[in-house]
Amino acid sequence: MGRMRKKADLPTKTCAACGLPFTWRKKWERDWDEVKFCSERCRRSKGEKAS
Repeated sequence: MGRMRKKADLPTKTCAACGLPFTWRKKWERDWDEVKFCSERCRRSKGEKAS
């Protein structure tokens, strides 16, 4: 098994749609540099501005 990390030790980014911070996930391991949105919902609504 791999070494466990604390969530606070993982890298974070700010979502391009909602502006909230989100942390690294295992499923984004290969393409973390290209990830811009925290969720599918934000990715789909990327053209709309949250009010």
